[in-house]
Amino acid sequence: MPAPRAARERVALDRTTSGGSDVLWVRLSPDAATGLQNVTHALLDEMLALLDGLTAGGGAEHRPGHVVLQSRHPEHFCVGGDLRLFESCIARGDAVALHDYSMRCLALMLGWSTALASRATSIALVQGRALGGGFEMALGADRIIAEERSTFGFPEIVFGLFPCTGAMGLLQQRVGARQAERMMTNNRLYRARELHAMGIVDEVCADGEGEDAVARFIAERTSRHAAMLAVQRIRLRASGLDRDACIRVVDDWVHAAMHLSTDERRALRTLVLLQGAQTPQPSRHGAGTR
Repeated sequence: MPAPRAARERVALDRTTSGGSDVLWVRLSPDAATGLQNVTHALLDEMLALLDGLTAGGGAEHRPGHVVLQSRHPEHFCVGGDLRLFESCIARGDAVALHDYSMRCLALMLGWSTALASRATSIALVQGRALGGGFEMALGADRIIAEERSTFGFPEIVFGLFPCTGAMGLLQQRVGARQAERMMTNNRLYRARELHAMGIVDEVCADGEGEDAVARFIAERTSRHAAMLAVQRIRLRASGLDRDACIRVVDDWVHAAMHLSTDERRALRTLVLLQGAQTPQPSRHGAGTR
């Protein structure tokens, strides 16, 4: 397993033991240049390399039983895609670059929600906002644990787009297609308690107690983890994401992006400016520490 990353990089790794189980904490840092906790090509590079290592054949005895995804930003789990990249690609008519980025995001989602789930139990620990692709990333985990203050939503409809890397399939597994469609198009922010009542968030804990909630969950299932993994594999066979269907969604998304109206492009620009106006804040954790 790779050593913890340097602070200048986006992904810090910390290998621990909890309840007798080997646990890999994957902590995402904001982009150094912008202070944004979003999905850039740099983050994709690191996360895809990590997933390749976790899902490669062989070496099962060294593979963690649980993988926890957490943000080092104090307010945001992840605010989604790289809106600056979207705007740039749309402005210059570069559908190829936008499609390449979206396919890399899809590869990350498929690796996180499907390939990894047959080998380890993934946990998304949400301590703040999970928006757009960040919400999708949380949905791709086997379990979502959220602190009370956390909020979730899909803002893409504001600028004429929609989630394109698994939201429909992942939500449909939990709440059905009609409710998934409403959530993808109503531009609402949902609180953690509300999503827990809907069956989307698995556990809500008090603010500041997320790490303890993760430790309790792991300890409670360690003695039967092999059976739990087998059940995860059964679930994947029954309702996992279909790669070909997901690729068609990406194709539709890129086509829609390249044909945004003037008003929709103006709305996208406004969101880019709003994101850029955020003041960078200190990280929640030091690299590789709890």
